[in-house]
Amino acid sequence: MSEEKENPNAEVTSVYPNKVEITVHELSEFKEVDEQTEELSVGSYLEISDNSNCKLIAVIESYSIEVGENEGDKSYIIEAQPLGILEGNEFSRGGDTFTIPPTDVRPAKAEDIEKIYETQIEPKNKFCFSTLSQDDTIDVPVNGDKFFNKHFAIIGATGSGKSHTVAKIIQRATSKKKSDFEGLNNSHVVIFDIHGEYKSAFPESNFISVQDLKLPYWLLNSEELEELFLESGDHNNYNQASILRSVITENKKKYNEEIDKIFYDSPLRFDINEVLNCLVNLQNETINYKCRDRYMLGYETGDDRSTDVESGVKFESTSEKYKKYFKRELNFYPTKGRNIKKGNYADGTLDKFIERLKAKIKDERLKFLFGENSKDIEFEKILRQFLGYREENSNVTIIDLSGVPFEVLNITVSLISRILFDYSYHYKNLLEEEIDCETPLLLLYEEAHKYAPKEDLARHKPSKKAIERIAKEGRKYGVTLGIVSQRPSEISETIFSQCNNFVSMRLTNPDDQNYVKKLLPDTMGNITDKLPTLRSGEGLLIGDSVIMPSVVKVDKCENKPSSNDIPYLEIWKEKWKDVDFGKIIEEWKK
Repeated sequence: MSEEKENPNAEVTSVYPNKVEITVHELSEFKEVDEQTEELSVGSYLEISDNSNCKLIAVIESYSIEVGENEGDKSYIIEAQPLGILEGNEFSRGGDTFTIPPTDVRPAKAEDIEKIYETQIEPKNKFCFSTLSQDDTIDVPVNGDKFFNKHFAIIGATGSGKSHTVAKIIQRATSKKKSDFEGLNNSHVVIFDIHGEYKSAFPESNFISVQDLKLPYWLLNSEELEELFLESGDHNNYNQASILRSVITENKKKYNEEIDKIFYDSPLRFDINEVLNCLVNLQNETINYKCRDRYMLGYETGDDRSTDVESGVKFESTSEKYKKYFKRELNFYPTKGRNIKKGNYADGTLDKFIERLKAKIKDERLKFLFGENSKDIEFEKILRQFLGYREENSNVTIIDLSGVPFEVLNITVSLISRILFDYSYHYKNLLEEEIDCETPLLLLYEEAHKYAPKEDLARHKPSKKAIERIAKEGRKYGVTLGIVSQRPSEISETIFSQCNNFVSMRLTNPDDQNYVKKLLPDTMGNITDKLPTLRSGEGLLIGDSVIMPSVVKVDKCENKPSSNDIPYLEIWKEKWKDVDFGKIIEEWKK
């Protein structure tokens, strides 16, 4: 080892379990030791040596000035937080092997700081997207397997740099290769882009706008169907849900006769227009007062006129009746005296429900659910569109949710999430036992608090349940979550508790700051005091993929997401601009 200058200007005066107190007599000379050129500040690293070639690395937490009796006689009292021991080239958290008393204190060398981050991760597992905030020449790598194999979260207030961080991480992941093969690597990322800002960051991505999206209604499960068609708070919801369940199940049986067991939630085709026909007929049906199992159908073209109109039509089963009702809206004889009465569902309980169903089916904005292209799409094409297996394969699929109507946003997120989880589940079951997964998926949810919140409102139930299931079970089947939010305290605790790695950028809300503090061990809690003062692009990197919690600066993106702040004042200074309101309204109507 090269000889180091002695440093009589600083000495350790107090040692606590989680703090070291250092007195510096001549600050200028202390900074000049080892040709230190960086200015010391809160967050700078120190090394405290003992007699056994062992260095305690500590980070400056605070300092104060102590004035002596003589004028100009000052001492600097530095409080530093111990991080771990550097022994040779190996860094380890804690300080159990450190002997007392320490013999030397000096600013840490850059090469020693690098050893903290470099020695604990094997080269093949290193994944880097940031540098140390105090010194941008020092990379802060994470263990890539641990980072992506377990769910992670990127949180921060508006303008803190979340979108750039997301883009940088995904850009770096999709560019990594094990060898010099041509073409794409095997990364598969699906971004739920609620603001439409990631297309510019991934120009070669598989971009799906609401105009391109094909998401057949027949894949909706019971909760999603009822959230879509039933009115929240309607006292008839129970009856409406019951009849919807019965009619859809029978229609699935009609179109899938080759399948023995069919349930309401079975992902099988059914015809929503036939379901509507049946519901309208149930709404209008009349029955024979004396024989309530006889239905008073009026004559239709092609009907068998040998039927005794006065007694009505008797069906052998509910299934047979529904098959008749599926065909078209039928005519029923009106109620008449004591001979013809209203049917079981003709009491008005279905009226609002049917009107809501008609409105949804005819809504032009919901073509991606109810349009003919979605209705007839093959299951394989549904999977291919979300997984990037198209004419031009792509590592990144961006689902632009900005054009999806708010009232069906949660259902859309829920359905896509379920499809991708079920795909991974069934894919794994087909693989040989020694193969865990061939195509691991990362599902990245932008503004996750909007469709997986802590609150238990009915409209959030489908998407929240789908994402929580992935949070709890996804890793077993090669599906991990990336949660992005500006309000971490509002996200489902079930989801957040399953995240193992965090990039916490500037947070100004006290509730959110306290939420992040709970993630840290007690010995590292003070580092969160920086959260309100972090600059844009800086973040607190926490988790089991990094050697220790660190304040980092995220690297610049190759292509930036379109989330830059609008320069209001600069634009306002320009000449008055005319607006083509007609074109805006036409776009609005689409």
